[in-house]
Amino acid sequence: MVPISDNNLQSLSSWQHIRAPYNMGYRIKLLSQILYRRLSERLEPFGLTPFHWVVLCCLWEKDGLPTSSIGDKLQQVGGTLTGVLDRMEERGLIRRERDSKDRRIWRIWLTESGKKLESTIPAIVTELREETWSGVSHQERELFSQILNRAIANLSP
Repeated sequence: MVPISDNNLQSLSSWQHIRAPYNMGYRIKLLSQILYRRLSERLEPFGLTPFHWVVLCCLWEKDGLPTSSIGDKLQQVGGTLTGVLDRMEERGLIRRERDSKDRRIWRIWLTESGKKLESTIPAIVTELREETWSGVSHQERELFSQILNRAIANLSP
């Protein structure tokens, strides 16, 4: 066993900020997991997952998007998105149609059931957001968002 010297203690404490569970990356991952779990619990009565939520958001913003555009917007690989879209179609939330000008392209359209969720689900997500950021000012939220965007941009291809 190696004795712990003052030099070793200084070295350990200088690494504290990058070691789990103290480093920022770990804490961001933990926050993401907790948010995912809480959102899943709230969406479950509707037969939805957090991934369904983000796809619905894309389509509420602009219906009839090509599958590739949804994947690009959400930074998802095709296979993952295809399975999610399959389940959403099975639940009657979306329908797929070939593009009239390019048969290689599938466009995703909301059904009436998918459209109706826009009057319910955003309020549930807003409630969770407010719980999450309770005691955090609007300015602090905005700064945190800007910092995250910059970090994502720094690491994105």
